[in-house]
Amino acid sequence: MLRRFAVAAARRSRGSIGASVGSSMDHQSRSLSAAAIATAEVVEEEASKGGCAGIRKLSTMTWLSPLTIGNVNPKVMKCEYAVRGEIVMRAQLLEQELITKPSSLPFEEIIYCNIGNPQSLGQVPITFFREVVALCDNPSLLDKAETHALFSADAIARAWKIIDKIPGKATGAYSHSQGLQYCREEIAAAIARRDGYPAKAEDLYLTDGASVAVHMMMQLLISSEKDGIMCPIPQYPLYSASMTLHGGSLVPYYLNESAGWGLEVQELQQQIQKARGSGINVRALVVINPGNPTGQVLSEENQKKIIQFCKDERLLLLADEVYQENIYAEGKKFQSFKKVARSMGLGENDLSIVSFHSVSKGYYGECGRRGGYMEVTGVDKDVKEQIYKIASVNLCSNISGQILMSLVSNPPKAGDESYEDYVRERDGILASLARRAKLLAEGFNKLEGVSCNQAEGAMYLFPRLHLPERALKAAAAVSMAADTFYARRLLDATGIVVVPGSGFGQVPGTWHIRCTILPAEEKMPALITRLTSFHQRFMDEFRD
Repeated sequence: MLRRFAVAAARRSRGSIGASVGSSMDHQSRSLSAAAIATAEVVEEEASKGGCAGIRKLSTMTWLSPLTIGNVNPKVMKCEYAVRGEIVMRAQLLEQELITKPSSLPFEEIIYCNIGNPQSLGQVPITFFREVVALCDNPSLLDKAETHALFSADAIARAWKIIDKIPGKATGAYSHSQGLQYCREEIAAAIARRDGYPAKAEDLYLTDGASVAVHMMMQLLISSEKDGIMCPIPQYPLYSASMTLHGGSLVPYYLNESAGWGLEVQELQQQIQKARGSGINVRALVVINPGNPTGQVLSEENQKKIIQFCKDERLLLLADEVYQENIYAEGKKFQSFKKVARSMGLGENDLSIVSFHSVSKGYYGECGRRGGYMEVTGVDKDVKEQIYKIASVNLCSNISGQILMSLVSNPPKAGDESYEDYVRERDGILASLARRAKLLAEGFNKLEGVSCNQAEGAMYLFPRLHLPERALKAAAAVSMAADTFYARRLLDATGIVVVPGSGFGQVPGTWHIRCTILPAEEKMPALITRLTSFHQRFMDEFRD
């Protein structure tokens, strides 16, 4: 009887698994069911010998998890996110080994250069922003006399103003799904000042960082694998990962490394024709400016050509502008795509633009606060209602992130008590980032077989590795991409964590790594020394 019960359960499991994952998983389903039946046969014998103990063993041994690696959504299985991928997981294991067996490794610390996470590498938060957020999160402090001795007067005044605009006066409550009206109005006013053209609060959707906003737009745009989004190569892997999760097709366009990672409209035209010729319905173009991982800053003339391309091809322009504060190259400046489009005489009836911004980058680097927004213009009202529906499913973004987004958009101004300290902190961070970008690029360019464009903006360098043939063969022998092989060897020898360029996409046959410019300035010479020593040993080992 016990065997009949277990075998029946296993057969039900087989039917359930087969139904859930389709015919492609039939072989695995049969294997799982066969294993369960075999287990049941063993347990029948054990149960006959052991009475209740055998029955308990039966209940343990015949259970099959309803969620296995065989029936996980294949889109999730296919999705990759390199900046927290296998090299980083290896680094985390080594970090634990440094604690338990420090003498076993040839370095004393892990230096994470894999992700734009400034405060994790020692960047100090902007005082004014943190004061206001702290007071908003604990408004009871506003009534205490000692608060005036600890917080600046303008931070206290700003916190009162924000708290008075929050329903219930509590940051622990839900807000409107698009975000607090006050915060959206503050951000819209800041966008209008930045661009010189009007902006509206109703066009803004406040999100938990820009990443959530990107996912929302992918949900809206992609209904099948025939829906395509044009994306730069190299690209920030959020876009490829998001497209994979939502089942769409990435339509690549290659940036020109020899021209400082330039974006050429001729390349866009070739790639869209190729995609359409293969039956892809190209719906949008992603542009990252300043570039990630490449660090280039687009010229206004280049932006105009991109805008005209989107208008002519009836594409939604997805403008990733989260690094707009991070400009280092002399003569370069950020201009939003919306501003350039308006300067061309294009209004909301001429071009659809969604621009993304975040508190994670810039000089503030508040990654963990998860504040961001997207501004949606040139889109029909009924479509915006659908975007609102998606936002409503998430209820709302976190309130502290919304507040912080409004603050970085409206920092202290001249005459405020915090203004001088704010300017000193902001300018100090940006100047240091510029020095670090220059120093690290120079370090890479001194290495044998390495070429690296200067970072005009953002937080990264994307040097190219010209590796010896023997190194390529050694990588292939262990089934690794050549740049992954290099990055793994670099980590194991030095504790420096970089991301293989293959995780961002690159011209076939080329190899790169992405490295942040974020390690503390005083640590940069030692980092370059470690990198230089490793690279020389690596090249000597694999020299042809």
